[in-house]
Amino acid sequence: MPVGDDAARWTTRKKCLRVLVVVHNVTSATRLLDVLPLFDDDLRVQLLATCTGSSAFAAGTAELLAEVGVPVLPWEQAAETDADLVISASFGGQLEVFSGKLVILSHGIGYTKRLAAPDTGHRTPDTGHRVEGESGTVPAPVFGLAPEWLLSRGRPVADALVLSHPEQHERLRLACPKAAPTAVLAGDPCFDRVLAARPRRERFRRALGVRPGQRLVLLNSTWNSDSLFGDGAEDGGGGGGDVVAALLDRIADEFPVDEFRFAAVLHPNVWHGHGPGQIRAWLDRAHRAGLTLVDPLTGWRQALLAADAVIGDHGSVTYYAAALGTPVLLASAPLDALDPDAPISTFMREAPKLDPGAPLAPQLAELLRRHRPLPGPAEFTTSVPGESAARLRRLFYSMMREPEPGRPASLTPLPLPGHETVPVTVPLLVRSRVLGPGEVAISRWAGSRPPTGPQDGGELHVAVHEDTRDADRLDLADVVFRDGAPDDPRFGSPSAWTSEVLRRHRDCALAAYVTGPSTCVVRVRGEELLRLTAVPVAGAEGAGAADPAAYASALHAWLAADGPDPATARARLARVVADGLVLRTGGRVQHVRVAPPVPPEPGS
Repeated sequence: MPVGDDAARWTTRKKCLRVLVVVHNVTSATRLLDVLPLFDDDLRVQLLATCTGSSAFAAGTAELLAEVGVPVLPWEQAAETDADLVISASFGGQLEVFSGKLVILSHGIGYTKRLAAPDTGHRTPDTGHRVEGESGTVPAPVFGLAPEWLLSRGRPVADALVLSHPEQHERLRLACPKAAPTAVLAGDPCFDRVLAARPRRERFRRALGVRPGQRLVLLNSTWNSDSLFGDGAEDGGGGGGDVVAALLDRIADEFPVDEFRFAAVLHPNVWHGHGPGQIRAWLDRAHRAGLTLVDPLTGWRQALLAADAVIGDHGSVTYYAAALGTPVLLASAPLDALDPDAPISTFMREAPKLDPGAPLAPQLAELLRRHRPLPGPAEFTTSVPGESAARLRRLFYSMMREPEPGRPASLTPLPLPGHETVPVTVPLLVRSRVLGPGEVAISRWAGSRPPTGPQDGGELHVAVHEDTRDADRLDLADVVFRDGAPDDPRFGSPSAWTSEVLRRHRDCALAAYVTGPSTCVVRVRGEELLRLTAVPVAGAEGAGAADPAAYASALHAWLAADGPDPATARARLARVVADGLVLRTGGRVQHVRVAPPVPPEPGS
C-alpha cells in the first residue's frame, strides 16, 4: 500500500499523482525535506520514498524516513512503480531506471567539490580529489557538473537539474554541454528558509542558552579527513594535522565561559558515519565544558543564524555563514578539493585563515574587529532569494502536467529548537578582582590551568558542579554548585542540599543551588540561607541575566577579600545584604539582590 500488487483493492484514494523522493543518505534527505511541504494540502498527490542503497553513509536514513512517515518502497519495487515525478538530491544510485520525470536538486551550495567518477553500476563516488589518467594524476571531476555524473549512455540522467545561480549554469555548459538544456534556475530553498528566519535570531540564541552579552562561536565541519573535524586537515598554507583537537584545548584555556559560548555543527556524514555515540564520546569533555552539539538535521540553520562568528572549512555551511555576513575564520581550506572556477574557491582564497599553532582568542578578536563581509557568498548563493518555493512548485507541477494548487507556494518556517541548558560540569577556575564596595569582576575558565596575561590579577578559586565527572575535585572546591528545580524531591530542598554539601565537603566555603535562569539559593559556611537574584538595570551596557553560579563565585570572592576572619566576612556579608552585589563579567554588568535569610523551608 498504496502501490504494488492488489493495492487498488485497498487504497482509499486511487487517483493520486505519485511523487517519489529518492534518498541517498541523511545529507541528501535534508534538502528533500526542505521541498516536500510544497505538496502539502494537495489531495491529488501521494508521496512515496525509496533509498538508493548506494551510499557509504547509510546509518540514520531508515530512522529519518520512518519519522517523515511516508510509504518507503524497496528499491526494486520503486524502480518498477509508475511515478509521475521523481525527486532526488543526489546522483547516487541508478536514477535512470525510473519512468517518471526526474528532478535533481543540489544538497549544498551548488556543485563545487571534486569527487572521483562514480561506479556506473551503483553511482557511488570515490572521495578522492585526484584520479589516475592517461597522462598521470589529474584532478577529479566536479561532482554534479561532469558527464560522469550527468549522463547515462550519452543522455542526461535528469529531466531537470535545479541550479541556484546562473554562474552554475555557465560551468555546467562548459563541463557537460549535453546536460545544459536540462538546467532550471530555481533558487536555494535551504537558504530561503534561513533568510526568512532572520527576524527570530534572538529567539534562536536564547534557545541555545546564549545569555545577553555572550558571543556564540560556531565550529562547523564538513566530512572527510581534510575537513575541520578530520585528522589530516590542511590549512591552505601547507600545514596540516589534527586542527580540531588543538582548537578544543584552546577554547577551554582561552575563553571565559561567561563571555563566550561555543557550538559544533558537524556534517551528517561525520555524525552518522562515525556514529552519534562516538561523536559524543570524542567531544565529551568539550560538551561538559559548555560546547553544544547541534543536531545536524534540524538545528544547524538556527545555530548559524544565532552565531556571532564561525570557524569552519570548505563545506556549504561555512559558505552559507559568509552569505549571511557572519565573520568566518577558515580552519581548513583544501583548494584541490574544489572546482577552481566555483565562487567558493575565490572565497577560500580571500577569507581569513586560522593559524592553528597560535592562540585562538587574539585571532577571533581580530576577526570580529576587522570583519567586512566579502561580496561573493551573498551574491552567488542564490540569484533569486525568496523565490525558490514558487519556482520549484511551478517546475514540479509542470513536469507532471498538472495545474498548481491555487494557494501561494511556501516553505516551512524553521522551528524554534527546545531550550538548551548548558551546565558546565568540568571544574571551573575562577579569577576574581574586588573593584569596590560590593563590586566584583569574575572570569571563569573550563581549562586545566589558569590563564596568564598582563591584565590578570586578583585571586583564584575553584568552583565545581556537583555532577562533575572529576569527582576528586569536589573536596578541593571553594564553591560547589548545581542546578535544579527548587521543589525537586531528590534534593529535599535547596536548604537541605546546601547543608548537606557543606557537611560532606569540609573545605567548601559556599554551596549554591541554581533554581532558575537568574536566581540561586546559597549557603555560606556558618551562615543562614540566602537568595541571590539578578536585577536588570535599564540602560546599563550589557545588562542582562548572567549565570547565577557566577553570582555565587562573586559573593565568595567578596567575602574572602579581607582574609579568613569570620567577623570581617560577616560584616562584609551584611553589607551586600543591605546594598546588593555588583558582578562584572567581561563588558557586562549584573546587579544582584542578596536577600536576607529566607524563611525555613519544609524539611530543611
